[in-house]
Amino acid sequence: MLAGAPVRADTPKADAAPAATPAPAGFDATQKQAIEQIVRDYLLANPEVLRDALIELGSREKAAAEDQRKQRIADLRAELEREPDDPVLGNPDGAITIVEFFDYQCGYCKAMKPVMQNILASEKDVRVVMKEFPILSAVSVTAARAALAAREQGKYQAMHDRLMGYRGRLSDEAVFAIAGEAGLDIERLKADMQAPAVAAVLERNQQLAERLEISGTPSFIVGETLVPGAVNEEGLRKLIAETRAKL
Repeated sequence: MLAGAPVRADTPKADAAPAATPAPAGFDATQKQAIEQIVRDYLLANPEVLRDALIELGSREKAAAEDQRKQRIADLRAELEREPDDPVLGNPDGAITIVEFFDYQCGYCKAMKPVMQNILASEKDVRVVMKEFPILSAVSVTAARAALAAREQGKYQAMHDRLMGYRGRLSDEAVFAIAGEAGLDIERLKADMQAPAVAAVLERNQQLAERLEISGTPSFIVGETLVPGAVNEEGLRKLIAETRAKL
């Protein structure tokens, strides 16, 4: 080009950037149909993939639920383990706490009695917080109130042990007969059973159970683990050892 010659407007510059390539649009209907057919054919040829996916989903949901439950236990630790109105068996200053939700009409709870006695006899750093949780019948409430009221006469464990050891179906009459065998003043016991503090303990236990989704007895909490239902002695000792190792 001659010096001083005009530059044509349509003449490209040597360093001009290439025009941008437009982004590809989404899949069209034909492409989508083809992809769906590929996925369908693959799943029909390999149905175990669906099984494995469902198993994995279940495992993840179970783990998430367990993490949530552990967090709730941690959040409720003081109410579970250190309420001053809750009866405590074993070493009151023990480093390991077992929380037991139970009902005196529950056969599985009664079956746990020798297990708990063995644990307390040999595990000297264990304390058991007794959560009276009368959910099976009206007489369950009578028995729970009587046991809690027996504390006023210093005889909670005597009453508790006899109620747990009773064979047959409880009745109000049987509860008071058991109280007499435990050496309790029956008239005083009946008066103490009506105390607001007794009702407050039962109400608090009910609320705790609801927050932890406990709906049956027995239920145990050891450390951060909730065990719904009866547990054998070996399993309970294992939980105690695991909790002790984390201290």
